[in-house]
Amino acid sequence: MPTVEQYKLSNGTRVIIAPSHDTKAVTCLAYFGVGSRYEPTELWGGSHFLEHMMFKGTEKRPTTEDLSKQLDAVGADYNAFTSKDHTAYYIKIDARHTELALDLLSDMLYNSKFDSQEFERERGVIVEELNMYEDNPSMKVEELFEEHLFAGNSLGWRIGGPTENIKKMDLKKLISYKKKFYAPEHLVLVLSGKIGPQTRALIKQYFGAEKKHGITQMTYKKFSWGSARRAAAAPVKIMHKQTDQMHMVLGFPACNYDDPRNAALLLLHVILGGSMSSRLFIGIRERRGLCYVIRTGVTNYGDAGAFTITSGLDKSRLNEAMTVMYEELQKLLKHGVTAEEVRMAKDHLAGKMVLQFEDSARVADYYGQQKLLMKKVETPEEKFKRIMRQSVADVNRIAREVLVFKHAKMGVIGPYKDAKEFLKAAKLPWLV
Repeated sequence: MPTVEQYKLSNGTRVIIAPSHDTKAVTCLAYFGVGSRYEPTELWGGSHFLEHMMFKGTEKRPTTEDLSKQLDAVGADYNAFTSKDHTAYYIKIDARHTELALDLLSDMLYNSKFDSQEFERERGVIVEELNMYEDNPSMKVEELFEEHLFAGNSLGWRIGGPTENIKKMDLKKLISYKKKFYAPEHLVLVLSGKIGPQTRALIKQYFGAEKKHGITQMTYKKFSWGSARRAAAAPVKIMHKQTDQMHMVLGFPACNYDDPRNAALLLLHVILGGSMSSRLFIGIRERRGLCYVIRTGVTNYGDAGAFTITSGLDKSRLNEAMTVMYEELQKLLKHGVTAEEVRMAKDHLAGKMVLQFEDSARVADYYGQQKLLMKKVETPEEKFKRIMRQSVADVNRIAREVLVFKHAKMGVIGPYKDAKEFLKAAKLPWLV
């Protein structure tokens, strides 16, 4: 792959350029290290609210229409997303229009108007967005699980915040909050795809003009597993919803961003539930028809992480499905994974990395998240070598370290009034 360039502008903006000679598109992606876990209680949901307001007009482009028309006219893809520890804005565009993307993106980030009428209108939009998530149990259950696993810390907060917070969000306080984070010295800017000869000069022109704000990056309260277990002693958190299918996430404490065991954990994920040939998918869906969705996942944060099993189950066959799931986990812990499974999981991850790097937006995300959130930026080749070094013993070791049932937590959405009723229906002595 072409050499990736990293440098810093005089105002502190960290820049990564990841060229590709096989595309005519370029992705411009801007990251700030702010998300829901940074928020004070009164501004819970504020990071996501800010993301919405960035598309509501600038001094140069006064309305949403003025912003969107310029990008729509050249067929660009553009959007933003907020997480628990970062917020990102991106424009993917024909590389001939790189200057437009850089001009517009920098204008949004540093010159947004925050018009009070737009603010009030967007309040209603966000409330409806939150309502949409509430009505989608397959999405809501993941949020419910993290609330439970990370109880007692803002890491467990839902990203969009509670509806009542959005309804009373104060514009002046939100603008003050923005100024603490949206500074050039806190920005990571990534350009990936077709990089023209003028790109570096354009980056300097549009992102180097903003002066340093001289503000120290704020931090969040560190998460503690001990505190979380005291805050959420019960193994299950229930959200009552009258449905025929119950949705659940079973999860375990796992690795943070920089934990060297992540490579082995990714292989465990692929073997257990990361593909259509994985143990859980074959054992629960294909052989018994107990569910439509069954998958594992790995989530990392700066000070914590989770390994999860997510499924939507027929409530009348709940006990059977959970019993099979438990037996599969116990079989893995007792007998371990095989050399053939590890080899196939490595090939699977290698293939997924090839597909990932076909898309300039995913390349930008790969480098940007590492630069913002991790101690070291790893090339795809370095990551591949690290994965390939993992042995059968490494995967079995991380399984024993992570799949500890006394530390397990569950989030459940279904027709159960409380955890006691669910546990009685599920008959899960291993989770009590």
